[in-house]
Amino acid sequence: MIASLVIGIIFLVTGLALRYWINRRKFYRRNPTGAEGFSSYENSVFIKLIERIGKWAAYAMIIFGLLALWAYSREKKEKEKATIEQPIQRK
Repeated sequence: MIASLVIGIIFLVTGLALRYWINRRKFYRRNPTGAEGFSSYENSVFIKLIERIGKWAAYAMIIFGLLALWAYSREKKEKEKATIEQPIQRK
């Protein structure tokens, strides 16, 4: 039960950090006119491809993290419900 909470938090934070890092790199590549500056065409294509793959990986990590947190909340509710529904044993 705790594992899904830890995994959910790790994946969510990692996905958000990856998106932030990619967008920050893209922002600082821009010149004052707003165009991205690359040293060559090949460099431009390669970096944009890697960033696109990275963004999709970040989205997948965020979704997986949210699903893990949702699973944790469902497990917690079921556990609380099971403890409430148990009959009180008398001696």
